[in-house]
Amino acid sequence: MEKLTRIKPLIMLIFIGGLVATVLMFSIVPTGFIPEEDQGYFFIIGNSPSNSSLNYTRKQVEDINQILKDVPEMESYLGIAGNSFEGNSYNKYLFFGRLKPWEERPNSNQSVFALLRKLNADLKAKMTGSRAVAVNAPAVDGLSATGGLEFQLQNRGGLPMDTMITVAQKYMEALNQRKELQNIFTQFTFDTDQQEISLDRDKINALNIDVGEVLQTLQTYIGSNYINDFVFSNRQYRVYAQVAPEHRANPSDISRFYVKSRNGSLIQLSNVVAIQEINYPPTLTHYNVYPSIKIQAAPASGYSSGQAIKAMEAVAKETLPNGFGYEWTGSALEELSAENSTILIFALGFVLVFLVLAAQYESYIDPTIIMLTVPLSTLGALFAIWFRANLLQVGGFWPIISNDIFAQVGLLMLIGMASKNAILIVETANQFRDLGMNVTKAAVEAAKSRFRPIMMTSLSGIVGYIPLMTAAGAGALSRWSIGTVSFGGYLIATILSLAIAPILYIVIKTFEDKILS
Repeated sequence: MEKLTRIKPLIMLIFIGGLVATVLMFSIVPTGFIPEEDQGYFFIIGNSPSNSSLNYTRKQVEDINQILKDVPEMESYLGIAGNSFEGNSYNKYLFFGRLKPWEERPNSNQSVFALLRKLNADLKAKMTGSRAVAVNAPAVDGLSATGGLEFQLQNRGGLPMDTMITVAQKYMEALNQRKELQNIFTQFTFDTDQQEISLDRDKINALNIDVGEVLQTLQTYIGSNYINDFVFSNRQYRVYAQVAPEHRANPSDISRFYVKSRNGSLIQLSNVVAIQEINYPPTLTHYNVYPSIKIQAAPASGYSSGQAIKAMEAVAKETLPNGFGYEWTGSALEELSAENSTILIFALGFVLVFLVLAAQYESYIDPTIIMLTVPLSTLGALFAIWFRANLLQVGGFWPIISNDIFAQVGLLMLIGMASKNAILIVETANQFRDLGMNVTKAAVEAAKSRFRPIMMTSLSGIVGYIPLMTAAGAGALSRWSIGTVSFGGYLIATILSLAIAPILYIVIKTFEDKILS
């Protein structure tokens, strides 16, 4: 310890370098919100071609049933044709898959993340008649229907639907080129063959027909029309007027329908209406008033949700023309809303501990010495995240560790754990000074005398975080985050506090004695 006191300028340079490195690490470490977990179930979302029938979609469901029955980790599954999280449609289908309990899936390659990777590869290779994507359950129920990111492309300029569809397709093509993203898809059906009925209003007026009568007739014949209720056997029934299905199966059947004019004569509907074939989306969606198309994606292996969000925003900036914008929804929206509060929360925790220490010591000098060691623990925590994400998890199927909400809880914990070591050194050094030692001698003797208590408590805490770092089963990713941050931060704080805290005590106390006094 005496040798370190002879190179105080070098130690202070290392300390300042550590502060700068801490700030830089915040920009380097990948960010996230709430890590996705292996919750024991997943979904498969599928779209058949736009003009396919419900029977065709049922055939696609049967094909996926054949794929899932060969998966040993599956406990049960259910496929529904004609349904999706975005509404019902003849060309959509949805699967709910339940995995076996975690104790029956002890290996990492039996986790939901490994299963989703394999299953998506099988779906891409074998499902040539439709597009199907297997997705994880949402990290938080209620934020979104599935895991991943939800991007709402908005038509804010009132441009034609064809233009919006073209923009969405080009945007998705550009997203597929980004290495940060995978499983890019949309549940929006871009087009389908439809029959559009238009009224010849000039001919309707010439034949003395009421326009409302024409519309009412079309609704009754092609759709249905409520008439009244009646009671039979003490039960109430509704009566609807509707043409039998076999008489309205083809567009040409409209020539067999008649509408009554104002003078009571019957006019063929085909004389006053025209049928035109069009190609248009069957369902239009809006988000915050504007017409929108929801595009979903997931972070690729080795990337966090924060990196995936930045990639999608960068592509949007490059590809979206004037008149189009976007908004985030689901967990991505919550992540962006919370990212600016991280530094504020950490700063408030830092200030709170500082004020408590200032009240205890009745001085601002000792708390300043103690709190200056805290950023070094943050450096260790951020380095631990970076090391595990970029070196230990490369090429794996697990979501990478990131600076998510659980890691931030660990950073707040480190404020107290890191300051504890400095408190022991500062308090003991003050006691030695009261016995007549000078500043340097007091700091050196305090570090020596407190070395064993600091190492005992620190090592017991560090070892206690290892089960969190190696957790498995339900909630494993959340425990990885908080365990990695606490382990790395506490380890670096213990090593550096023994070396830097005495030097900071010497420098700041000397400054206080010579300048402030």
